Amino acid sequence: MKRRRNSLFSLLLGSLILLLTGICFSGCHYSKPDLSDKNLSKKTKDSLNYLYKYHFTLNTNFEVRADTVVLERLPVKDQYLQLFKGDKVVVAEFMVNHEDSIDSLWVKVARDQGTQGWIRESDLAKTFMPVDSISQFIYLFSDTHASYFVVIFAVFVIFYLFRGFRKKNLQLVYFNDIDSIYPLLLCLAMAFSATLYESMQVFVPETWQHYYFNPSLNPFKLPFVLTVFVLSIWGIILLTLAVIDDLFKQLSISSAFFYLLGLMSFCIFCYFFFMFTTSYYLGYIFFAMFLYLFICKFKERMVLKYRCGNCGRKIKEKGECPHCGAINK
Repeated sequence: MKRRRNSLFSLLLGSLILLLTGICFSGCHYSKPDLSDKNLSKKTKDSLNYLYKYHFTLNTNFEVRADTVVLERLPVKDQYLQLFKGDKVVVAEFMVNHEDSIDSLWVKVARDQGTQGWIRESDLAKTFMPVDSISQFIYLFSDTHASYFVVIFAVFVIFYLFRGFRKKNLQLVYFNDIDSIYPLLLCLAMAFSATLYESMQVFVPETWQHYYFNPSLNPFKLPFVLTVFVLSIWGIILLTLAVIDDLFKQLSISSAFFYLLGLMSFCIFCYFFFMFTTSYYLGYIFFAMFLYLFICKFKERMVLKYRCGNCGRKIKEKGECPHCGAINK
């Protein structure tokens, strides 16, 4: 039995490595625009080239995310103007300055007719964000997720200690779980999304940056790696709804709220843990182990064919219930 488990784990690990290797070397990049059409104007061709190389192009809208941004009034030297946090601008022009040793590409942005100026492309990427709601959500989540994790985890610990003080029977995902496979599957989906997200940051950061500037919730118009990632996000949303549906059918409102809070904390922990370990290439091994534990738990649930007539929990065979002690005949 032990040999079978070890061989199963080795098979899972090998399959995972092959899958991730295939993702990294195929379907990870946006396709280069076709500029062979003679009807395209030079401005259109330049705009498509800028979109492919720098991930944004002419007439792209941005919002200032820094407190202040300084623009230069080129070609006049030593004249500047300021933009403030929340100001919205549009990309009006590109210019290549070969004399600039820091960044040769300069971008002209305009807030209005009288407020226009130039900024380095690298500085623009650091101090502006797209106005698209998906891009802003990505920025908000990546910028403040650490504080959210600390708050949710602290609330969970407080509730856990308080409830543990009053009652001994606590229900928590995996350890004393509800009669549903969805909570653990949700954690697995969160771990997979975090592993895939960090893999893109490590191996194909340009692909993720392009998606950040040009996001879409339609997974079938994206490179393969982003298709898998967006589908995993949709899967997380559907699994969350399934968990909530099962949860309130089995537990009281107070118990369901506490369980849901613990599940949120565990999902956030999975996100951070797998994102951090994947950056050091250890996340793939941990994910294979997590997948192995999930399969074992799933097999264990499949063996439980009966349900206790007293407490309603699933049991392996008739007789004494291991949960409440009732005799089932």
